[in-house]
Amino acid sequence: MNGGDLPEFNYPSCLNAAAELLDGMVEKGFGVCPCLRSEDGVWSYAKLLDRSNRIANLLVYEGLLAGERVLLRDANTPMLAACWFGVLRAGGIAVTTMPQLRAHELSAIVNKARTRFALCAEPLAEELHKTRQVAPALEKVILYGRENDQEGPAEFIAAQPGEFAAVRTSSDDVALIAFSSGTSGEPKATLHFHRDLLAVCDSFSKYVLKPRPEDIFCGSPPLAFTFGLGGLLLFPMRVGASALLLPKVTAEGLLAAIQRHGCSVCFTAPTLYRAMLEHVTRFNISSLKKCVSAGETLPLAVFEAWRKATGIQIIDGIGSTEMLHIFISASESDIRPGATGKAVHGFEAKVVDDAGRTLPPDNVGRLAVRGPTGCRYLDSPDLQRKYVQDGWNLTGDAYRMDRDGYFWYEGRTDDMIVSSGYKISALEIETALMSHPKVKECAVVGSPNVDRGEIAKAFVVLALETEGSDGLRRELQEHVKAQIAPYKYPRAIEFVTELPRTSTGKLQRGRLREQERRNAELTADSG
Repeated sequence: MNGGDLPEFNYPSCLNAAAELLDGMVEKGFGVCPCLRSEDGVWSYAKLLDRSNRIANLLVYEGLLAGERVLLRDANTPMLAACWFGVLRAGGIAVTTMPQLRAHELSAIVNKARTRFALCAEPLAEELHKTRQVAPALEKVILYGRENDQEGPAEFIAAQPGEFAAVRTSSDDVALIAFSSGTSGEPKATLHFHRDLLAVCDSFSKYVLKPRPEDIFCGSPPLAFTFGLGGLLLFPMRVGASALLLPKVTAEGLLAAIQRHGCSVCFTAPTLYRAMLEHVTRFNISSLKKCVSAGETLPLAVFEAWRKATGIQIIDGIGSTEMLHIFISASESDIRPGATGKAVHGFEAKVVDDAGRTLPPDNVGRLAVRGPTGCRYLDSPDLQRKYVQDGWNLTGDAYRMDRDGYFWYEGRTDDMIVSSGYKISALEIETALMSHPKVKECAVVGSPNVDRGEIAKAFVVLALETEGSDGLRRELQEHVKAQIAPYKYPRAIEFVTELPRTSTGKLQRGRLREQERRNAELTADSG
């Protein structure tokens, strides 16, 4: 991959990312510095190293072999981070899962990744025990309780030695298997190497985020989500900073945590930034310096409202589970409001047509990316061929690139609506709707239509104390017509109480499209 040709991404052939991020930082003098924060206390780099060493010793004692996969199940806690590092130190492969997953979802992951071991927080054990009944590959489940900072190691690791020499893995050995939340379909397993974990730190984090050792990171994404893994573990630890891990996050709770802990960097999705706007004036968040958004497109209205309320320009970015983290972004004076940004240092990006030909500026097409990380699906050759073509990763996003090299998101490639021969971006309609004060959230999809092929249909969650009516539908339609070309307005609007989302908070437009397709088939059958 292209970014690997740059000297800074030429990592040693023998590389264990856990040793680099932990042992390396302790050797540099960060051992006594704060590393992981929680409401229970603070773990230093030395303490995290001790705990991860004990977990590595336990796994080896229980029979873990280098290259075996270990399922991890917990909310965002220091113990989950210690388990993650322990697995990598022992030469294993971490398979971190969302705490909301149920047995049938966990069993699909266990069977796909062939995990023989699991480390699980006791409060989340019930679904994992059910999983073992339908996923016999999972032979051994090790449970652990919460650990208070004022107490010693959790009982399950207390008897293990605090010293462990990290296994000498290769830089291109698999370190983690991440399951894509996707907007539709079954989760897909993606493989990432030890060097990939450092590459995302040395690209987006180093050149766009630019963190400092005194920074305190916080946010909402789970560590099982690669957006959270980078923003709440890898990026801060690469520079000797610290991160606040919160098991549960609400808009008010995150603002209170920023105030209480003096957090300076925040990672979350646009939905939560919008929700925080309703409460931000009640909290002192003057410590906050940088905000990062990813997971779904950042509406311009949210960007502007957050800047007006806090003085901070949100760093927008697009990444993917397949590519591990963000590959297009911009910060500070490079931000162009409404645009995602430019290709991050080490990456190349372009817009191509269906045949893979590069499109000239200001044409909408498929986004193609290459760099120091790339897509590697587990046991899915058809998906691999579809995603990676001629060395370029096709992300499934529709973009246009302007003449200055900025990339402007136009939706997913399957979110483009073709109505009476016109191509309409669902995102463009959503952006217009979101600028109306009575709209809290919305999603737009193509709905089958006999006369036009498709029409744009909007699913709208209204602001508090607002009731849906035919009059409001007409008001919203006229509002959109005033914002963008009139032919793009949503010809159908359905008021809903919530939008379908994945466990990571990503909007599932695929479910809405499928719903509209089924409704159209039922209507046709009844006619």
